[in-house]
Amino acid sequence: MAEKTFTEPAVKTEAELRASFWQQVKSIPHGEKLKECIQCGTCTGSCPVSYIMDTTPRQNVALLRAGRIEDILQSRSIWLCASCYSCTVRCPAEIKITDMMYALKRLAMEKKIYPEKFPVYALSKAFIDNVYKYGRNYEMGLGIRYLLKVSPLKLAGSAGFGIAMMSRGRLGVLPKTIKKVDEVRAIIDRAKQLGEH
Repeated sequence: MAEKTFTEPAVKTEAELRASFWQQVKSIPHGEKLKECIQCGTCTGSCPVSYIMDTTPRQNVALLRAGRIEDILQSRSIWLCASCYSCTVRCPAEIKITDMMYALKRLAMEKKIYPEKFPVYALSKAFIDNVYKYGRNYEMGLGIRYLLKVSPLKLAGSAGFGIAMMSRGRLGVLPKTIKKVDEVRAIIDRAKQLGEH
């Protein structure tokens, strides 16, 4: 995959993003070690999904130190992290790179900065909306909402697969709401409140 080219950072928000990020880093044990990265690339070499990232873990640390946080937040990399912790375990500077990726995800959600037509966020939002409404996932609704958001043309192409799943009883036609759905909604509401702080 070709490496991403970078645009000039948005000067008006960069200082704010940087301040927010370092605030997030304070919550990571030994987060200040990010400044000690020697750019050896062990993190990228250890990462099982770096080949599909538009910015590698090593590049993310370099961009971070260069104050280019918005470039990282607009990339898909932080969302593709498999959370395997290989980078963290193998880093010779003992930098908690996986935790840095989580801090960047939190910052992206807080600032609502996502890559264009970002499929992971669309899928996550559709899933949470389903669980809030029914107390559990409604697979058909999830698939339809996701495909309408990221690739409406694929929806028609997936119809045969959906019909085959329904005919084998593997996909429900209508959603089923659990009895204690209000308790699930209370948990999600509380999690959202905690996420706002």
